[in-house]
Amino acid sequence: MRAVRCEGGSVEVAEVLPPRGDGVRVRIRSAGICGSDLHMVSGGFPLPHTLGHEMAGVAPDGTPVAIEPLLPCQACERCRAGEYNLCVRGPSIVIGTSHDGGMAEEIVVPERCLVPLPAGAPPRDACLVEPLAIAVHGLRRAGLRGDQKVAVIGGGSIGLCAVAAATSAGAAVGLAARHDAQIDAGARLGARPAPEEGCDLVVDAAGTEAALEQAVALCRPGGTLLLLATYWSGLALPGFALCLKEVTVVPASMYGRQGAARDIDVAAGLLATRPELAETLITHRFPLEAAPEAFRTAADRAAGAIKVVLEP
Repeated sequence: MRAVRCEGGSVEVAEVLPPRGDGVRVRIRSAGICGSDLHMVSGGFPLPHTLGHEMAGVAPDGTPVAIEPLLPCQACERCRAGEYNLCVRGPSIVIGTSHDGGMAEEIVVPERCLVPLPAGAPPRDACLVEPLAIAVHGLRRAGLRGDQKVAVIGGGSIGLCAVAAATSAGAAVGLAARHDAQIDAGARLGARPAPEEGCDLVVDAAGTEAALEQAVALCRPGGTLLLLATYWSGLALPGFALCLKEVTVVPASMYGRQGAARDIDVAAGLLATRPELAETLITHRFPLEAAPEAFRTAADRAAGAIKVVLEP
């Protein structure tokens, strides 16, 4: 079958053996290109597996599903507590980096990875469930309430997913973004184009030193800063202002479970109830064989790319 691989820092479509082993064979219908995919490809990270951790498709019985791309041990203390994103196996649990991912015609995953899709969330759009789950998880950890004033810094797909999740909860949201297409997308999802100071909760989805300085400035005294970005080059916070305001800093990584509810199932429900999400976030669709062009498009944020999707 065809699959997207990275050889020597270059994205290519290769012929590989179909997946084997125990689990459920899912026919992929959509696979999103994440900012972390772009970073790892351009940064020369060793990527010996098929790429793709944002994916959705159809199970053998015809059930439309998204896929939670984590393979935790299920036995360690954190896994048993529902925090399987913090499994002792660390980053090796992630499908698409340490295991073959969803930028392929098919994938075989354990049944527990399946996320049944409600009506209104078709598989061609449901690769968005994974980035939505990141936002849902982080906002849950930050204690989001509907009566709060929220700012989101960063208008990529994670920042816009945070806008969608926060506005769905009833919060008043302002968005700080670099590009006009991102600002327009935020407005379609219910955000004001510029956040105001005095926010109860500020979400950093940009991951830069300047963004963190802005985030602390936007926080009210006693407010909360949610770290939703990936800090590839380390983390530099404006310590004096942070401590002067006694801002609570909440880190977040991937997604997990609270009681019986998985963050990723909540995300699937959010996608189904917000039909404008897919048409707002998915700006480009490519067939699988055009993966190199799709990656180049995804890297060009100034040209209006937000979420670029491969459709095997």
